[in-house]
Order: sequence, then structure tokens, then C-alpha cells
Amino acid sequence: MIVRLGYVAMSMIVQNASPSKTMTYTNFAKLDDRDAALRKLERIAAENLHNTLRLLKHNRAHDIELYRCSSKLIPLVGHEMLSDWDPMEELAESFAEIGSYAREHRMRISFHPDHFTVLSTPREEVLRHSFADLDRHVRMLEAMGLDASAKCNIHIGGTYGNKQTAKERFIRNFDALEERIRERMTLENDDKTFNALETLEVCEEVGVPMVLDIHHDQVNRSEETAEELWPRIRQTWQGQKAQADTAAPPHELPPKIHVSSPKSEKDPRGHADFIDTGILMPFLRAIAPTTPRLDIMLEAKKKDEALFHLMEAIGKKEGITILSQASFEL
Repeated sequence: MIVRLGYVAMSMIVQNASPSKTMTYTNFAKLDDRDAALRKLERIAAENLHNTLRLLKHNRAHDIELYRCSSKLIPLVGHEMLSDWDPMEELAESFAEIGSYAREHRMRISFHPDHFTVLSTPREEVLRHSFADLDRHVRMLEAMGLDASAKCNIHIGGTYGNKQTAKERFIRNFDALEERIRERMTLENDDKTFNALETLEVCEEVGVPMVLDIHHDQVNRSEETAEELWPRIRQTWQGQKAQADTAAPPHELPPKIHVSSPKSEKDPRGHADFIDTGILMPFLRAIAPTTPRLDIMLEAKKKDEALFHLMEAIGKKEGITILSQASFEL
């Protein structure tokens, strides 16, 4: 099994490269000239996109082919007081440059909209905002020129007192999404409500891939283990193609999982700075015989530093062949 590692949004190594710089609406409202204030938001967004490209170049130098973009690339986008503002045309060139670089170096790009994007909600206002947020994320991927292999990952959401009703509501609302959005979606088990089995059942019903989070599975267990569920989870990825590339034949998009370690015994759901191989390696060894390729997104607080730390630890394990600075074969 060939395994690639990636990280989320920020680098601990590249200095002054935040892709999430922002402005509060309070400060925006203090500016007398609204048009000038909007141009300032666009300049901040352009800087975030420039830093995203810097991080992709950093990733290229370290063989990192997986990267989750910040969902805060455009400050205040979607704010109710800025509903008439659409910065995408102004930022089109910057988005295109990111996508071109990612395609050239065959990088797998994704988003993970925040926890306010909830399709199981019974509230029409929250659902409306969730639809709009998913549309914005997909528009950014489209502006990058990335095909449907570039995904948006979300959780099913809250249960609101009745898990079965919430599940049915999620499926109904998911089916109401535009096809261009549905084809880019993945669903992930969470640490409190919908466990791995329940999330898998929804994925199978709506026809989207499942991202298994093995940390969430440890704190919100299913009736079956992650290893037992893996054949069905892997099946949800069947038919998913990697980004089209004229320099190479089409190939299957590898399944993706999320990995993090508990912050502490008192905070088992929190994310630690680094990854403990104690849970990860047994899982990888269990699925290796049936899984040719696997992509792992690290959700560690130390970001790319944690990735290099994990590669060093894995390199000392039996049966491991290091392939690059961010990949190995098991």
C-alpha cells in the first residue's frame, strides 16, 4: 500500500504565509468609503491566495501532494451585510494560478467547510446559509480549474433530538443540492453524533465517498470496528477519478482518511500537536492487503511539522519503505 500524507491550511515552517488573514465586520463598518472597504477585503483575499500558492510551492519542495485549503481565503464573504459583493471576478487570476500549479504537480486539493455548514438542520435560515457556503466553496474550486476530484468534506450534522429524522432531513437536503456540488462532496464521521457506521450508511444512500476519521471513531465508536467497515468505506470511492492529466493516464482517486491524536486524557476529542503512531499503524497494517493506495490528511496542531515528525517515526517501523519526504509504502 502506497500512502501519501497531507496537512491542513497553515504551515509551521513557512513564515508570514497565513492563508486566513481577515477583517472583522466591525472594522469594515468603520470605514467611511464602502467601495474602498470592499477593495481592501479583496486585497486581503488576494494576499491569502498568494500565500496559498506559496504553501503549495513549499509542499512541492517537500513532496507533499495533499493539501486542504483554508475556508477563510476571502474575508467576510457570505456576510449578510455584504450580500451584494461578489469578489470572484477580481480574484479569478489568483485562483487560476493556484489551480494551474496544483494540476501541474498533481496535488490533491480539498476544502472542509466549518461546522456552521449543516444539512441536517431543521432551521430554514441555517440551511439556506449552508447551501450558499457549499456553493462558494465549489465556486472556488471551479475558479481554480480543478475537476470533481477536488472535494468538499462535511459532517452530517446534529441530531436535534431525533437521529433518524435528522438523517432523513440530511438526505433530503443533500439531494436538493446542485449536481455540480453533490459530485464534489465527501462525508466524514464525527466525534459526537453520527459515528462511522451511520455515516457510511448515509454515504451509500446518497452515493458519495466517505472520509473515515479514525480519531473520531475512537471517541464515538460504531458497532463495527473501522477495520471491519473498511471494505465498505473503500467501495464508496470506487469510480472516483483523480484530476485529469494529459501527461499520465487516468487513475482512481485513492480513498482518504483523517488522522489526529487525542490532546489529553481530559480532552480526548481535542487534537494533539503531533500524531501518535499507536492507533494509526495497526489500522494501516490491517487494511494494507486490500488497499493499493491511501491518502491521509493529518489534523495535528503542528501541521506540516507534524507531517515530517510522523514520517520520521514511520521510517523506523518494520516493513516500511520511504518513497519521498511525504509518502511511504507499507
